[in-house]
Amino acid sequence: MNFFAYFPNQVVLFVLLLIVPAHNISASIVLNVDTEMTPPNWALLERELLDANAEACRAFFEKYFDERGYLLCVERWGGDDGPDDAIENVADWPILHALGGDDSILAMYRKAWEGHLRQYTEAKTVEVPFARDGMYYKEFPVMMDCMHNGEGLRVFNLQGLSDPGNIDFQNRVRRFAGFYMNEDPGALNYDFEHKIIKSMFNGSRGPLMRKTTGLDWAGDPIEVENRFHLGHGEENYAQMVEHFKDYNDTLGDHPQNLSATTLALNAYILTGEEKYKTWLLDYVEAWMERMKENNGIIPSSIGLDGTIGGETDGKWWGSVYGWGFSVVVPQTGEIAHRTRVYRGVIGFGNAFLLTGDRRYIDAWTNMLDIVNSNAKVVKGVKRYPYMYGDDGWYDFKPEPVNWGGLDAWFWTQSPKDEIRVADDPWVKFLSGKDPAFPERELRKDFKTIREKAAGMRADTTTPDTRLADDPMKFNPATVGTLRQLMMGGLDPGRGAAPLHCRLRYFDPVHRRAGIPDDVAALIDTFSDESVSVTLVNLNQSEAREVIVQAGAYGEHRITRVASGAENVKVEGSNFRVKLEAGCGSQLTIFNQRYVEKPTMSFPWN
Repeated sequence: MNFFAYFPNQVVLFVLLLIVPAHNISASIVLNVDTEMTPPNWALLERELLDANAEACRAFFEKYFDERGYLLCVERWGGDDGPDDAIENVADWPILHALGGDDSILAMYRKAWEGHLRQYTEAKTVEVPFARDGMYYKEFPVMMDCMHNGEGLRVFNLQGLSDPGNIDFQNRVRRFAGFYMNEDPGALNYDFEHKIIKSMFNGSRGPLMRKTTGLDWAGDPIEVENRFHLGHGEENYAQMVEHFKDYNDTLGDHPQNLSATTLALNAYILTGEEKYKTWLLDYVEAWMERMKENNGIIPSSIGLDGTIGGETDGKWWGSVYGWGFSVVVPQTGEIAHRTRVYRGVIGFGNAFLLTGDRRYIDAWTNMLDIVNSNAKVVKGVKRYPYMYGDDGWYDFKPEPVNWGGLDAWFWTQSPKDEIRVADDPWVKFLSGKDPAFPERELRKDFKTIREKAAGMRADTTTPDTRLADDPMKFNPATVGTLRQLMMGGLDPGRGAAPLHCRLRYFDPVHRRAGIPDDVAALIDTFSDESVSVTLVNLNQSEAREVIVQAGAYGEHRITRVASGAENVKVEGSNFRVKLEAGCGSQLTIFNQRYVEKPTMSFPWN
């Protein structure tokens, strides 16, 4: 009896799909590149740099993590050294794998993420009240400021680039976003009426509805002398507490809380559920209104009643990490200026990714212009203010304030935004003014890896004399140049931003994110309407296939692709290329940006 006779036609088709080799299910080949290309130096350097990164990362992981994925250190809570620092030791590893780094990179950073969740759930404070039952609860910080929470999420927020099908990841994406949408009755961080996150200290146990103390920030007492070298230079525990003694005004909302929008962005990109997009845009729009009310400048303190300066005596520049937040460094007596309002650009970028509405970016860059308009000439040198306090603008520097300037230019591709970043080396290269940029910068990266590996080998700390942030300086993942050249991408940074890039690559044969083995890519220019990339297969014996996607999450629509005399219509967010052995070509990809619904799904899904 014929097996398929038992099934209706529709089921027969489904079964046939299941038994076809997986790599044949993905999109058909749009371009076949058969023009021989002598391997360019930049291509050889890219492939070698991917391998050098992976080898150094494996050595780093073996030295500083155990078989459970726990970081070999003394676990502490606090702004000096805490759970966020533990996972930052594998920062940039998600980008490395998404570029095409070895699969061991994904396995290691996934293990480190899982391990640190258990490690800091088990770790408890004695004196800091809200972490006595664990520094993590429901796999998330119990409550801390969004600057530190964001630093601790910078690996997780990019896991979806390579691992979107991971069930634990999917559950966490929904849960973490839910903490800021009041979906968890134990974490009512958000006020829907006033559209504020109710405290700078927020997390899985909700907002801290009181002023913070030095103890809340510094963590439990710890022996310092002859044991630890603190990252902020304190010499003893008393100085650690004194460092944070003025970190008190944390009630109400602050621009750095906008980094929490990446959690809703992740959930929307993963699930497509409109509630996440609605919350994100409503929250960012509320900040847009506050800027308008405050003469174009984002206020750093929003009261529990939704008013500007509501918890800081009406001062729009108030709060911890606000426009006027200057404190004394205990060990030196010097004044340190510590505003963090610039973290707010993350939320505006997230809103722009979902809508393509330039109002969000224009509001931010207009603020930069307003701040810089308060410049003054000191001894013949024009200086620009970075802080604002009771007596007006202060902390004048020779360089104009340009927080998020490179990001704004990338997003808008507007000439007025390019002016702010015209001297950036990457921008110069993309403008055709520095053709030596790729090889020069790639070669520098080898030196960086070499120096970090040497520092790691020379590190004589032991697990009981090592704090979570100590190994960070030896993290060998060096991806900045690769990200710019291969993806045309921005640095997500330490604020929990998503990846913003012009192109991404997928291996349709091995069914993974990242450019396939032996293939290299160089983006040498892009504009609002197009991006130019050279793809080359360094393998002289075998062909390679690669899927090219526009945008980190397929948010751009490709209309056509030109290669030499060939012009191919696409009308989608990705296309497939076959590179014959030893062949390559420059492709011009014409696109409409920010018009597709972003997704974490791989092209073949």
